[in-house]
Amino acid sequence: MTETFLTIEPSILYFGTPVVLISTTNPDGTTNLAPISSAWALGHTVVLGIGTDGQTVSNLREQPELVINVPSPDLWEHVERLAPLTGRFPVPSTKPHGMRFQPDKFTAAGLTPLPSDTVNPPRVAECALQLEGTALSLTEGSAGGFVIVEVAVSRVHAAAEIVVPDTQHIDPTKWSPLIYNFRHYFGLHQQLGHSYRTETPVSGAVS
Repeated sequence: MTETFLTIEPSILYFGTPVVLISTTNPDGTTNLAPISSAWALGHTVVLGIGTDGQTVSNLREQPELVINVPSPDLWEHVERLAPLTGRFPVPSTKPHGMRFQPDKFTAAGLTPLPSDTVNPPRVAECALQLEGTALSLTEGSAGGFVIVEVAVSRVHAAAEIVVPDTQHIDPTKWSPLIYNFRHYFGLHQQLGHSYRTETPVSGAVS
């Protein structure tokens, strides 16, 4: 099969990355909530890519505690309500046109704060998976405009209905993350198979 390829220059490279909502503590003790589309995990460490012109990075430099709230596809509209909002005032000139300051993002997004166990910022009650943690390092990106944040996860909360009974495992047939695919929101589709390392094998996958 012969493929024809085009050389293109897309403005972004979000080729199907998960969306997470980061809650951090503002200088006045209130909470900032921000959607992030660059996140990946290795063991119990999560690495985030976050723009330097937002309130999240400013907060983490002062108070490194945070919660990584992982929304499911049905929450995409709540996530999108946060997209044009910033917790910084005045709004930085580097922000996209139309961005506006919003001090109460939980209310603006229609989401509910829930107390955390090991960190100060609250969790998002509507997110079935919530990771409390501390930012161990903030490294300036080589291209500028963003920082790479390494987070040590201290506690994981999962809604009971997405946990395999009598185990410590998430049931991937009961829950999936919201995916940001070239600025469009998607959910995961039917399972195709599973890794040989899985501890929760599921039959009935498409072969």
